[in-house]
Amino acid sequence: MSNATSSPLPSTDRADVAARLRDALIGASFTADGLLDLLGAPAYAALARSEIVPALRATRGDTPLERLVRLFLLQQPVPYGRVADVLPVDACLEAGWLVRAGAEPHGDVAATVDVRPYGGPDGEDWFIVSDLGCAVGGAGGIGSRAEGVVLGVGGASTTLAGITVRTPVAAALDLGTGSGIQALHASRHATRVTATDLNPRALHITALTLALSDAPAADLREGSLFEPIRDGETFDLIVSNPPFVISPGARLTYRDGGMGGDDLCRSLVQESGERLNEGGFAQFLANWQHVEGEDWQDRVRSWVPRGCDAWIVQREVQDVTQYAELWLRDAGDHRGDPAAYQARYDAWLEEFEARKVKAVGFGWITLRRTGAAEPSVRVEEWPHPVEQPLGDTIRAHFERLDHLRSLDDAALLAGHFRLAAEVVQEQVGLPGAEDPEHVVLRQHRGMRRATKVDTVGAGFAGVCDGSLSAGRILDAIAQLMGEDPVLLRDRTPAQIRLLVEQGFLEPS
Repeated sequence: MSNATSSPLPSTDRADVAARLRDALIGASFTADGLLDLLGAPAYAALARSEIVPALRATRGDTPLERLVRLFLLQQPVPYGRVADVLPVDACLEAGWLVRAGAEPHGDVAATVDVRPYGGPDGEDWFIVSDLGCAVGGAGGIGSRAEGVVLGVGGASTTLAGITVRTPVAAALDLGTGSGIQALHASRHATRVTATDLNPRALHITALTLALSDAPAADLREGSLFEPIRDGETFDLIVSNPPFVISPGARLTYRDGGMGGDDLCRSLVQESGERLNEGGFAQFLANWQHVEGEDWQDRVRSWVPRGCDAWIVQREVQDVTQYAELWLRDAGDHRGDPAAYQARYDAWLEEFEARKVKAVGFGWITLRRTGAAEPSVRVEEWPHPVEQPLGDTIRAHFERLDHLRSLDDAALLAGHFRLAAEVVQEQVGLPGAEDPEHVVLRQHRGMRRATKVDTVGAGFAGVCDGSLSAGRILDAIAQLMGEDPVLLRDRTPAQIRLLVEQGFLEPS
């Protein structure tokens, strides 16, 4: 495979060329919508898996868009004259976006980077730059195993972008920026964006991504984790899709952090608290070890810095063999020498055995700086489908925490609540049974949670429309059920708090 770290990159000093290239790409419908129309859904989805054969079959013609797909996405040489009809080819050659693919001055030209259309959240036409053949990794493997290779947008990148809280902020930090996708999103709602990376090639590519997407330039700084951040410098938003892979050694900068076990993720979380302004959010993707004889929830809970609320969601767990195989395939090792593959596989298992690791969890970590005397730390497992984007759902979760913290039980029962939108009640039991075995409340938006409730909880939620206080509703339920209203008021607040915290009920 090619050594991507030695291949040239376009100049970051030619903003005029990036602007002309952008206009030409959009003019030829080289956009997310344009690609979908040209390729069709199956070939478009295959391209996101680094499978190019369906796209090659779909671009056998000679339209401007087909030429651009072959040039920038499929990395095929295209005749100079055919490119000159679409792009400012001489300027792109001069600035380094293209190179000559042969000795002839007007022969074929080839792209120096992968340029991939990406639709912004409000329909913006953005472009993500990455190393050739490295737009995505996954089961197909990356296009280069060079140490400093820079990948484009994969599932992890879009997951983080989707869960990030999007409110206007003064200062945002994209830590470990890679191809710049998180910095690009942050540029829409942050006055100032700082992007850091240990890999100087990644910072260069981030600058290209922002310029080609017509986004404001970011403050780019080289260094590991918080090293490039000045003393006393704080942010309203910190996001990171860090090199969280738990691996023996650090072969690939984009994924291997070089620290033992899950120490990199732990350090990132612990150090972020002092870098947050009051009310600010820090949001990460992370891996954590499931160690023999240790509760994984206690492990990640211990990472949360003082003065921060936290919501930690484990989305997936893999045993150590599945985990090793996933990342060996991500690097393309399964396509190389079988003996070398087996040796690397054995090294991963040896490392896990030495650390008594039986599985690895993957998930999201959200911190919020709070002045509360008793911060809330919620750690849970939720492997089920959710509705992205989740940024508003996550923001609302912490707002509900603030509301609940301000209420003692008496104030809670005096409060008014309403059932959240698109929550339904399901009764589960045997056919013909007089009463259900249990009642389930289920959300059809956001986290799409489901929770079992007792008869009181179901009845309470069913009549919450904001018109009556919680206490008056409980008094009516007590009368219907022949229960002591005082006892019912004493035992129900915990259930109400849980339903509010999980988003089934909303303060009215």
